[in-house]
Formats: sequence, structure tokens, C-alpha cells
Amino acid sequence: MKSVIIGGIENEQINFDYTMTELANLATADNMEVVGEVRQNIEKPVSATYFGKGKVDEIARQAEMLDAEALIVNDELLPTQIRNLEEETGLDIIDRTALILDIFASRAHTRVAKLQVKIAQLQYQLPRIRTASINKMDQQTAGGNTGGGFTNRGTGETQIELNRRVIQKQISSLRKELKEVQRDNETQRKKRKKSDIKSVALVGYTNAGKSTTMNNVLDLLEINDSKRVFEKDMLFATLDTYVRKIVLPDKKSFILSDTVGFVSKLPHQLVEAFKSTLQEAAEADLLIQVIDISDPNYRQMIKTTEKTLAEIGVDGIPMIYAFNKADKAGIPYPSVEGNQFTYCARDQKSIEMLLSILKKELFKDYETETFLIPFQDGRYLDLLNKEANIKKTDYQADGTLITAEVAPKLKQQLAKYIVEED
Repeated sequence: MKSVIIGGIENEQINFDYTMTELANLATADNMEVVGEVRQNIEKPVSATYFGKGKVDEIARQAEMLDAEALIVNDELLPTQIRNLEEETGLDIIDRTALILDIFASRAHTRVAKLQVKIAQLQYQLPRIRTASINKMDQQTAGGNTGGGFTNRGTGETQIELNRRVIQKQISSLRKELKEVQRDNETQRKKRKKSDIKSVALVGYTNAGKSTTMNNVLDLLEINDSKRVFEKDMLFATLDTYVRKIVLPDKKSFILSDTVGFVSKLPHQLVEAFKSTLQEAAEADLLIQVIDISDPNYRQMIKTTEKTLAEIGVDGIPMIYAFNKADKAGIPYPSVEGNQFTYCARDQKSIEMLLSILKKELFKDYETETFLIPFQDGRYLDLLNKEANIKKTDYQADGTLITAEVAPKLKQQLAKYIVEED
């Protein structure tokens, strides 16, 4: 485990303490041990070294004393700042963006997530290329798939320019591959839209409890264990969007998706790369923003989530604010007030109340109607039994009289069988 020091510049940052705590948690999530911290309160970062000269010397001394191997900086650094800090401190310099990218790279499992992270990494590397050989660079990024074709460009082209061309070619190739994979996902989304099934997306800060919420919904409804999603008490436990069909006891159904979590100062490369992954949220009928109310910075987390959603174009979708981990915060649960729901994701009564809230929000356009289905049209009776919430069934001489709660689309389909009340 690498021993690291974290550092940042306070200046006018309102949430500096919060972001530094978060930085330490990110380092831990990336299997590093935080052994020290440095802060400097200056008006703006020094262009050459980010920190001032005196602070740089202090960092070098502290690192030697604590036997630290690296410095993680709470900001995205310029290439020259990284190089100069490395030279003056003798440490590996990791900025916030590189740290988050590294975590994402280690947690990506699906093909889409891996491609998105790799593209983001290459975009980050592009302005930071040094004179390292192409072969070494390939090993660290896209596996050496350079495609060749650069050896005859003339001796006037520098090694750095060659390396840039290699990376640009890799980015182009990966984007093309990503589009092909995304085309398949888009086809699946269109099929769900065509079926007129409602959709709900869990969004929120990383480690707020989205995956735990989804898994306990699946458990309560006794949905196959193989459908459970990965969960762990760590930042960015998973980067993949999981989509599950939820069928309620009254046969109402909806799609529930668990999306990638957010973090403050999320690198713009990742925001751009994960737009397609978060398309499930952009096309949802309802958003559930899961919030860790036991965290003292939960209000800032809400702002971070909503800022990121706005950046990816998610707007105008109804939202439920789901305040999770109420047990840790010592707050009574479960309870609901307006669009705010306080709960514990591991508590059965909480999940039952959540499903009740979702039913009320998602299926408010459902209506109860009575249908008289002639015996020769039994297929429509089968359809009602399969898709509707049956309240009453009577068998009569001319057919089956059935009262059911139905979706607008099904009501329209069976309109000619509706029995008008006197």
C-alpha cells in the first residue's frame, strides 16, 4: 500500500475541508494510506509549482519524515506543475483528476465502462505527454494498438508530437468502438420505451446507498439472486449502470436503474465520457436521489449531484429526495413528507414504503375499469390477468365480467369491452 500526503490550497474555497476529507477517502478507495496533510492559504496557485516555494520545501521534509512516496493534490494540475513538483520534492505527484481516473479504471467491469474510462484517461494524458517512448506509453494506456503509419513523417517531428498522434488515433478508435457498443444499448432502451414501461433511476453521490437500495428492493420482491448488483462500503464501488425489471405483487412493473455515483470536482473528461451511461437517468420518468443523511456534508452532496445532472442534460424530471442511513444519523424512519423520504436501505419497512411511494408516483394515471370479455375473445382475458391488477371476476352467460386496474395503453386497447356504469 502506497503511503501518501494529501495537499491543497484553501484560498476562497467554501467547502475546502469537505473536499480534503473526500480526497483522503478517494486515496483510501485507491488502496493508498494517507499519512499526512498539507494546506496553504494563498490567493491563487503558483503557476510553476502550484504551492509556494516554502510550502514545497515543507512537503519534501514532511514526506521524508513520514516516509511518504507520493503527494496527492486536491486540484487538477498543469503538466508543468506536476513536473516541477516531482523534481523539487522527489515524490510521485498525483492530482485529483488522475486519482479519480485511476479509481474508475480499476472499477470498470462492462465493456462500455472500460471504453469510457480509457477514453477519459487518454484525454487527460494528451496535454501531459513527456518524452517517454511510445512503447511505454502504449503499455500504460490502450494496449499498444497504435495502428502504425507514423515512421515516415520526417525527422522534424518530435517524439512528443509522435506520441500525441498515437494517443489521438487511439481515442478515435476507442470512440468508434464505444459508439458500436452504445448502439446496442440504445436499441434495448428503445424497446423498453416502445413497451410503454415506466422507468426509475437511482442517482446520487458515490457510496450513498444506491446499490444497497436496489438490492433490498430485489430481495423484498424475491427477485432472482443473480439480479443483485455489486455493493460495497467504498467510493465508486461500481461504475456500471445496472437495469432491472421490477414486477410488483399487483402486476404493475417498472424499470429500476442504478447509475454511477458522483463526486465533487468530477473530471470533465469523465462527465463527458459517462453521458451515455447516465442516459438511463436522462430518460427516466422519475429520479430517486439517494443521499447519505449521516454525512455532515450531505447538503453539498445534493448540490454536487444536481450540478452533475445538469451538466449531462438531465432536467425537468420529477425527483424524490431519499435520505438514506437515517439509522446512523439517529433520525426516525421510515417517513415521507412531500418529495422527501427518510429511510434505511437495509430496513424492510423502509423498502416497503419506498415501493408504495413509487407506485403512487408512477401509476397515478392508472384507472379501475370493468370489462365484459366474450368467451371467444379469451386472449384479452389472458392479457388482463397478465398485465392488470384484478380486483373482481364474475362469469356470466355472455362472457367474463372483470374489474381491473389498468394502464392507459391497455385501457385503450380494450376500450370496446368497457362496461359503462348506469
